[in-house]
Amino acid sequence: MPGKLYVVGTPIGNLSDFSPRAIETLKTVDIIAAEDTRVTAKLLNKFEINTPLVSYHEHNLQKQGPWLVNRILAGEACALVTDAGMPAISDPGEQLVRLCHENGIGVESVPGPSALVTALAISGMPSKRFCFEGFLSHSRPRRLEHLESLKNEPRTMIFYEAPHKLPQTLKDMLEVLGDRNIAIVKELTKIHEEVTRTTLSLAAAQYDGQKPKGEYVLIVEGAPQQAKPADIEEAVELARGFMQSGMPASAAAKEAAAATGHKKGEIYSRLVK
Repeated sequence: MPGKLYVVGTPIGNLSDFSPRAIETLKTVDIIAAEDTRVTAKLLNKFEINTPLVSYHEHNLQKQGPWLVNRILAGEACALVTDAGMPAISDPGEQLVRLCHENGIGVESVPGPSALVTALAISGMPSKRFCFEGFLSHSRPRRLEHLESLKNEPRTMIFYEAPHKLPQTLKDMLEVLGDRNIAIVKELTKIHEEVTRTTLSLAAAQYDGQKPKGEYVLIVEGAPQQAKPADIEEAVELARGFMQSGMPASAAAKEAAAATGHKKGEIYSRLVK
């Protein structure tokens, strides 16, 4: 019988957030596939986990993915972890999970912390509807193109950002999206955890020329909702109101057209019927 892939969440900062079930899983599987074995080794040492560790990251996934799948098909259990948080979210583990599904291998979750939902929960930003956009590109043209595609996105948007890119990213967001509310969430679950609620214009000015440190989650207000266009009958009723104030029908139709976007002639013809 084939083995199984366990997708195991790891702490995003505070090691006390590591769950007993996650610890037990990592102790009992045959192999652990990690994004950075040096980072994961520190976690394993902390909890006295001696399971063999192999690397699985964006630079070796084409080779390592099939190799891991073959081991699981041979009956081994494999745990997938990332440096911090849930694997396969803005993470190369996504490809290993897909490979396992394509090969009929069972995939089981051992959930843990996730930076994007943790940041949203403490940001105070609208959370009923949101979208996760991950990391913006290092290439400025691609970054601007990505942001341009989000200009009219009404949902709250969540981004991950590295500290060295943060000042320019804030400027680019302001340039493309215009001035909006933003929550800048820093160093989640660590001693210097911080939430700054501000606007893009103030944030861009604050970080201009700075060299920030830490890991950041940016939560940006969605595009303002456009008012629903009035239907033609609402436009005609508006024109009738203007006429009751003494305005001629032609002028009333013109004012109603300007306010609603409907054609003056269509409003006027209904007014004089």
